[in-house]
Amino acid sequence: MNVNIQTVNFNADRKLLDVIDRKMEKLGTFHDRIIGSVVYLKLDNVVHNIKDKIVEIRVQVPRHSFFVKTTSKSFEESFESAFDSLVNQVKRRKEKMIA
Repeated sequence: MNVNIQTVNFNADRKLLDVIDRKMEKLGTFHDRIIGSVVYLKLDNVVHNIKDKIVEIRVQVPRHSFFVKTTSKSFEESFESAFDSLVNQVKRRKEKMIA
């Protein structure tokens, strides 16, 4: 599966990118016809010094696409939440296709 990770206005460290890449590869176990996926990592510019981390995941399958967006204080936490939500969406869609 093709996983494209894009960072907006910053450079992510290799460790974070590797974790995201490994987790996204596991998505193939829930749906076997995934065409591609894009993960966006963004910093939310807030007036305060603490910036929220935004993770958006878009996954393409034939005749459908999934999209999840989450925000938290760390990229790892945002990604985990978004990934869990995405897995639920993929599972529900697959069950509808089978039924």
